[in-house]
Order: sequence, then C-alpha cells, then structure tokens
Amino acid sequence: MERKVRVRFAPSPTGPLHMGGVRTALYNYLFAKKHNGDFILRIEDTDQARFVPGAEEYIIQALKWCGITPNEGVGFGDGGHAPYRQSERKPMYRQYVEQLISSGHAYYAFDSTEELDEMRSRMEKAGSSFAYNAIIRQSMKNSLTLSEDEVQRRLAANENYVVRIQLPRNEEVRVKDIIRGWVVVNTAQMDDKVLFKSDGMPTYHMANVVDDYTMQITHVIRGEEWLPSAPLHVLLYRFLGWESSMPEFAHLPLLLRPDGNGKLSKRDGDRLGFPVFPLNWTDAKTGEQSSGYLERGYFSDAFVNMLALLGWHTSGNREIFNMDELVQEFSLDRVSKSGAKFDPEKAKWFNQQYLRLHSDEELADLFAASLQEKHPGIVNSVSRDFLVTACKLIKEKANFVHEFWEQGSYLFIAPEMYDQEVIKKRLNERSMAFVVAMKDVFLGLAEFTAASTESAFKQVAEAQGIKTGEVMQLFRVCLTGVAGGPALFEMCALLGKAESANRLERALATIKTQ
Repeated sequence: MERKVRVRFAPSPTGPLHMGGVRTALYNYLFAKKHNGDFILRIEDTDQARFVPGAEEYIIQALKWCGITPNEGVGFGDGGHAPYRQSERKPMYRQYVEQLISSGHAYYAFDSTEELDEMRSRMEKAGSSFAYNAIIRQSMKNSLTLSEDEVQRRLAANENYVVRIQLPRNEEVRVKDIIRGWVVVNTAQMDDKVLFKSDGMPTYHMANVVDDYTMQITHVIRGEEWLPSAPLHVLLYRFLGWESSMPEFAHLPLLLRPDGNGKLSKRDGDRLGFPVFPLNWTDAKTGEQSSGYLERGYFSDAFVNMLALLGWHTSGNREIFNMDELVQEFSLDRVSKSGAKFDPEKAKWFNQQYLRLHSDEELADLFAASLQEKHPGIVNSVSRDFLVTACKLIKEKANFVHEFWEQGSYLFIAPEMYDQEVIKKRLNERSMAFVVAMKDVFLGLAEFTAASTESAFKQVAEAQGIKTGEVMQLFRVCLTGVAGGPALFEMCALLGKAESANRLERALATIKTQ
C-alpha cells in the first residue's frame, strides 16, 4: 500500500527565516498539496547555545504571511505526532542511541576538548586534516579502545561524553536524490559524527532521522547544504532497521547572489539594498535591524510567486501563478541542480504584476491607509471616487503602493515648481499662447471628460497651426510640474474643469518669474 505523502519544514530558531528557507518551506508545501499529503512544521532546537529569542515566533508569522500553512506542527496544531519541538522530544532519543550502541553501530567517546585539539594540531602539522574516523578512533578515548569496566566507571562517574556513529571502513554509501540522481560517497571520506551528548540532547543528525521516522515523513526536501549529511542519514536508517521506511531525498539548489557568485546572504541585501527576509527582524540581543519584504511593500503572493521560480522552471513560458496554480504545476523533476541567481529587479517586476492584478478599489484602500499614516489631511480632502481613479492612473508606472504618493502627489497638490528642462526647451510665445487658449477653452467646455479635453486640445493646436507634439509636454508640466506621468487627458478629467484651468493660469504666472 502506498504511503500518504508527508513532508516537513524543520528550521532552527537561530535567527530570522531567510528567503532561501521560505523557498524550502514553499516547495515542501507545494509538493504536499500536489499529492494530497501533509505538510508539517517542526522546530529543530537541539542547538540550545544558538537559540535566539523570538526566532520561532518569527518563523510562524513569516509562513502565515506567505500563505504557506502547515497541516500540523508548532503553532498549527497537533496531527498526532506532537510534540514538534525537538527540545520537547528529548526523552525519546536515548532509546534509539542505546539501540545503536548495543548493535555495535555507535560508541561512547570520552575525549576532552583539549585532547581533540591536540590531535587536530598534530595531524595538521603532519599535513593531514583531522577527522574522527575509523583510523583515528583507535587512538582516542572511547568505548572501542577502553575496557568495558572502564567505560562503565566513567559513565557512573558522570564524566562528559558524546556518542558517535561507528562508520564501516571503506564502504560506498549510495543516496538516491530526486533532483540529482545517485550520489555515492565512500565512508573513508566521512567521519564518526556525534549523535548524542552527555546532557541528553541529540545532535541534528540523530534527532532529524528519528523524528522523520516517527513522524512518518515520506520525502525530505531540503537545501543543498544538507547533501553531505545524506549518506550519514542513510546509514542511520539502515543501522536502526528502518530502511524500508526511509524517505526519498531531494536537495534544492542554493539561492545565489545577484552576480551569481556565492550563496545569497543578509550582507548581500544590506550591501545592495534589498531584503533577504520575509518580515522585518530586530535581533533581541544586538538590536540589529533587518528589513523584510512585507514592510518594503511587497505583496505576499508576489513574493511567493517570485520565490517559486528561483530554481524551478514551469512547463511553459508563463511566470505569473497564484498558489493554487503553483500547486497544480509544481514538480520536483523540474527543479534545477544548479544554483538560482536572485535578481532584485525581477522581484520588483513580480510585485508590479501583482499590483496591476488588484482592482482600483483594492488599491485605493491600500493607498488610503498609507496616506492616513503619512498625509492624513490629504486622504480626508478627496472623495472615494477621486482616490480610486487616481490609483487607476498611477498604478501603471508603479512597482509598489507606497510609490503612489511619490509618483502622483501632483494629483492631490498643485505644483509649485516646474520642470526647468521642459520649460527651457518648449516655452516660447507660441506655446504660451497655446496654454492661455487652453485655459479659456477648458472653462467653456460643457462636459469635462477625457474625450472632450483631448478634442479641445487638438482643435486649439490646429487653430494655432501648432503640432500637438510641440506643446504636449509643456502642457503636462503646467498641470503637474513634471514631464512624465499617466494618461494626460484622463488626468485632466480627474482634476476637473476649475482645478485644471486654475493650474494652467498659476503655471503661466509662476513660469514667468522663475
């Protein structure tokens, strides 16, 4: 009988969730939903020394903002496999460690830090790198070299120890990876990793395998940085007698810097001015602040869509997908082996596409909230219809809602300064006469619409023997102060007859004095 698909996202609460981690969570989520499976959030907090207050809460909030909702896990309910924090699962690990020791697949090691450092130094002087392996372990203090009585004495005396896996000598370990195919590593290139510490806490490797087995995980989809650990995990499944239940592995490509050289890091974001975290983060210990995509004005669905296409290619050329469409389209066999270069400009493009997908009414609500915070007098001085139409005109040039004010403040406040380059290039007696005539014609229009104002503009230009291209930009500058912007005559209709005429008159008076 085929097992139900169960995948997990298992971050460590050692800081904010990097966008690479969000992508890992997303791919797990998409895979689970595509196969009608379960997606679990597990917090791997075995490394208590690196625990950062607030990091767990941040992870949960980031996933919620992205719409990547686990079926079960920390912050999302019990699916029958609680607890989901490894620190709370501490009592269960020892039995499996003792099973490995009893079967000869693990051993106690009593080496002190000083002894390990001494051996490391000795090997480096000899031109070799240190690895606690099948050769070195024979000259160290462990239950393979000490008598059973001595081992029991040390354990009874509560001496510090670790439990290490006992790797076989010179054996090939084969790992089948969904993305990369077969990965083969010889145990001669591996070392006897620590599985358990005397404080009762397992290391990542032990806890990871035990938790995946007991939580019935069928597929482990994680970052490529964990690929070197996969052979060790395969051996643990074998040594514990769980080979038939071993999950399938898929190791995702790295997210690379915009120049493609190296893994994308927080420092790259700080240096180049883009966020690498989904939400703002303040380090409780250092007070250091990092910006997030939410606070920078990105839509969560645009952020998710952008992330999905970093390292995974669709079946066609389409780029815009909502979450349901991503679920239907997603497949691990179209995930790339090579790293995915992050492009901050492409991220802005995705947000622009999603901005345009929002209705003018939705954008007006978002813009009104922004105005209420920064320009409360403005939002209260215009009608709802005015705000909706303003958003319709501005949105085509904007990547973010917070850019609306910067790009269209002249719709709400008449300009006081005018583009000098346009004035120098276009202002002359003929163009001045044209603007004066337009003001008078505007005031005489029975209907003041985009169509009627455009018709009047063309008629006046024809009557004065002027090409519309000669006066179009100057006319816009008189109305807005700037050389570019939204559809000119739709903007006139929005401003209205009186305001448009007043602006033309004020511009003429001001330009003469500038």
